[in-house]
Amino acid sequence: MVLFVGRIQPIKGIDLLIRAMALLLERNPALRDEVSLVIIGGHGNPSTDDELRRLDQLRAELGVSDLVTFLGSRDQDTLVDYYNAASTVVVPSHYESFGMVALEAMACGTPVIATDVGGLSLNIADGYNGYLVASGDAQALSYKIGLIITQDQLRRQLGRQARQWAERFDWHIIADETLTVYADVRGVPAPIPAARLELAEAPELEADDCL
Repeated sequence: MVLFVGRIQPIKGIDLLIRAMALLLERNPALRDEVSLVIIGGHGNPSTDDELRRLDQLRAELGVSDLVTFLGSRDQDTLVDYYNAASTVVVPSHYESFGMVALEAMACGTPVIATDVGGLSLNIADGYNGYLVASGDAQALSYKIGLIITQDQLRRQLGRQARQWAERFDWHIIADETLTVYADVRGVPAPIPAARLELAEAPELEADDCL
């Protein structure tokens, strides 16, 4: 499963992703019975949304209606299951200020393919936790999707490294780094990291699917 999560708007580049899927099948027709694109966001009803209607027409024109599913919105608890089930999460936006979806996917150990724009350029280390492609380049996006969904060992390695990357954004770490900056500005010693203070008292945790 190739997964997109986000608002159904032109800036999100969903049309680019649908074109990339069509190119993937054109290059490797045998994948038709093995791959799907799930789009989460919006109402999931093309009759009530202009952009969704345009995307619905595009998938029909490209002959991939059977592979592209519009699911509408999902709550955060359910979304975790989709992140975990996906082989890759694609963020094909023409611009993203940060890219929270990419980080959420990586926290679930799912590699991300994203356009090299905005905060995505900083959160995706190309070839380490996923891949970056140029905005608007459907061919490059198609190639990277094919690479991840057909190379099991590569996908697992990228997924492990994606989760490790996401651990840097744990709230304890972010809070400690923020307090350290304040301390530096004030010219006082940095506080003891909260994570270190809680370590002795923290109960033993079971491994979660996501952070």
